[in-house]
Amino acid sequence: MTRNPPLPPLVVETREIEPVADLLSLTDPHNPLAWLRRGEGIVGSGAAVVTIGAPGSPPLSRPIAEIWRELVGHARISDPLQLPGTGLVGFGALGFDPESAEPPFLVVPQAITGVHGGRAWVTTIRQESDPEPEREQPASVPYGPHWSATLGPGLLEPDGYQRAVRSGIEAITAGEVEKVVLARDLVGTIPADADLRRLVRALATSYPDTWTFAVDGLIGASPETLITVDRGAVTARVLAGTTARGADADEDVAAAQALEASRKDLDEHRFAVTSVVDALSPLTRDLVAPEQPHLLELPNLWHLATDISGRLSNGTSALDLVKVLHPTAAVAGTPTDAAVDVIRRLEPFDRGRYAGPVGWIDARGDGEWAIALRCAQIGVEPQHDTADSDTIPVVAHAGAGIVAASDPETELLETRVKFRPIVDALA
Repeated sequence: MTRNPPLPPLVVETREIEPVADLLSLTDPHNPLAWLRRGEGIVGSGAAVVTIGAPGSPPLSRPIAEIWRELVGHARISDPLQLPGTGLVGFGALGFDPESAEPPFLVVPQAITGVHGGRAWVTTIRQESDPEPEREQPASVPYGPHWSATLGPGLLEPDGYQRAVRSGIEAITAGEVEKVVLARDLVGTIPADADLRRLVRALATSYPDTWTFAVDGLIGASPETLITVDRGAVTARVLAGTTARGADADEDVAAAQALEASRKDLDEHRFAVTSVVDALSPLTRDLVAPEQPHLLELPNLWHLATDISGRLSNGTSALDLVKVLHPTAAVAGTPTDAAVDVIRRLEPFDRGRYAGPVGWIDARGDGEWAIALRCAQIGVEPQHDTADSDTIPVVAHAGAGIVAASDPETELLETRVKFRPIVDALA
């Protein structure tokens, strides 16, 4: 087995700074590193001190959670604030499918600036042999001009998607699976010199209650928390069952009530909740999941949502929970392994990091991880050529949960609604 190179000892220092008005202005315009919600969060800047799973590196010989524990064990950390996102932090994005060409990715930048509860800080990270950095306020970088993307159908165009849904229903009827989540793709290009922070900003502004993220060219705004760990408290949010918002107040109420009463959507949601509870139970205690979902209101959608909570077992980290949770029934199906096999058969593309875990982890093993939805993958070549030297490729995906009662045209319409956040932001 190929061994990964030894990880360098790190020196990590967190200190409080003056309030920061715009976190995004502190990160790289062309490779932003960010995790934001409701105006708070963390951003990374500077060259990577440690990168795990970079393109061209050997395959990981151990689980990424184990590699992270080794990195933490060799680090000297000064963190007087002890807030979520302070101290040593790694930003990560993992592939949907273990067979994906996109490897698990975790990066530690030279500096991390954060805001939480009105307090701001900067964390500097360096290798022991590097000189100590200057203690100064992080510098912002002016935004580049506005830009827009060109987007069009991908390998699974609308008619092909409806055929895939019918094939998925046939797999359910044959007893292969109870539910399968099928996605389709849009492909296009953006200008090669585009300031990608503008895409992050558009998503964060339009969808402030979602997790807005940018990690290794994966940019999106996800409403679905995979797992959050904060000083031993574990929370997860399951979303499954979706409908578009109404055109007026009466239509909107009717749409919400129809979703709450939909047996098809309630069954789909139940599959997703059960998969999360079953995965978390061995690594947690005092796990609680409400019997009935609640309605989650987003600017363009209603979702059925269930919030699950518990306590972490000793020695377990957020990345350990990510490993056992992913992929959930909400993004793969039930049973999981069989559903992933059906996805591989019916989707003519590699999902990459779409519907995979994205988030951050700290030295305590705490962290926040979402499922990479409502997102685009920038700079990842699609399975057919769309770019030239003046542009960068962009690929976006959206999916829908297929059960026995699914209607292909309705599922296609659901993907159109789910594409709207990222398509509007790219445009």
